[in-house]
Amino acid sequence: MMYFDNSATTRPFDSVIDGMSASMRDGFYNASAAYRPAMDIEKQIHACRQAIIAQTGAKREDEVIFTAGGTESDNLAILGAAAAIRRAGVFLVSSIEHPAVAETMRRVEKMGHEVRIMPINARGVIDLEACERLMDEDTAFISCMQVSNETGAIQPVAELSAMARAKNRSVLVHVDGVQGFMRVPMNMSRMGVDLYALSGHKIHGPKGVGALVVRKGVRLIPQTTGGGQEKGIRSGTYNSPAIIGLHKAIEEMAARQADVEAMRALKLRLYERVSRLDGVKVNGPEPAAADSAPHILSLSFDGVRGEVMRNALEGEGILVSTGSACSSHKQKVSASLRSMGLSETQADGTIRISFGLMNNEQEIDTAAEKMEKLYALLKQYRRR
Repeated sequence: MMYFDNSATTRPFDSVIDGMSASMRDGFYNASAAYRPAMDIEKQIHACRQAIIAQTGAKREDEVIFTAGGTESDNLAILGAAAAIRRAGVFLVSSIEHPAVAETMRRVEKMGHEVRIMPINARGVIDLEACERLMDEDTAFISCMQVSNETGAIQPVAELSAMARAKNRSVLVHVDGVQGFMRVPMNMSRMGVDLYALSGHKIHGPKGVGALVVRKGVRLIPQTTGGGQEKGIRSGTYNSPAIIGLHKAIEEMAARQADVEAMRALKLRLYERVSRLDGVKVNGPEPAAADSAPHILSLSFDGVRGEVMRNALEGEGILVSTGSACSSHKQKVSASLRSMGLSETQADGTIRISFGLMNNEQEIDTAAEKMEKLYALLKQYRRR
């Protein structure tokens, strides 16, 4: 199988598997215990915090809160902040957010806050002028993903943050960095980000672990109470094997940043082949554009449903998706693509190809060849 669904999840590095295995076999101690072997595990957890600080521009270890993944991190950021705000405020959220954010905002409305939707343009990028008109002195919280999980469009987080603070200096800026962490640069201090969510399994790490980086001074109401771990913000016994696995993934990704950028070359190689076909259209920024992430390519095949193309490719040993893995079984047209102005037919004819550090040029050439042949075949049965 050739795997091109790395935005859904990635194959763990061997170093991640080895580190987690050793942790479960020999380092199984509870990191909160007081004896030496447990303290050794605690040191490894601290090392992971330091690695996250180095990659996000955070300043202190206690700003890193470990969670069970991106969804929990987003929920903790949004609901924790909403509960801490003393009076009803305005929450702004982009129209292309992952369900971990979009669905959570519905709970925010039930808490008495007002939620306003920030539009995007035809390239899948936040429309800053339209967003500015939505902002006022009551804007308390803004949530915007770093990279679109469907099109790979990099969002103008720094500009959005500066614009919001011109309206209200105390506004909180939350970024879902699940698709951006370690593939697109992030510096929370320079970009004006208060809350940053990340996930391990998108960077060749384990599933079930992530982090929320919380700028010092930001107040969150805990959503999980118990033994007081993570400064009382997120209680629960540390998932030390997963945290150690996350650390290994961050270390290897950091050492292989040249390979991360090489993913863009793979993306361009595939696009240059497939874009020659009449009826194929890219969704989002042009793949070579500065605001296009290196690892996600969204393509619409005119006259062929994305689901049909995906299944045909699987029959050839090539795995892609039709969009977010969290909603792939619901078989409904992507709201994100529709908000970009795509027709229902165009959105329904879309597949997402996402690259990881284990893909290579030979796979790209094979995938391009299969797509060309399958599209030529399938479009003969164009829907009327």
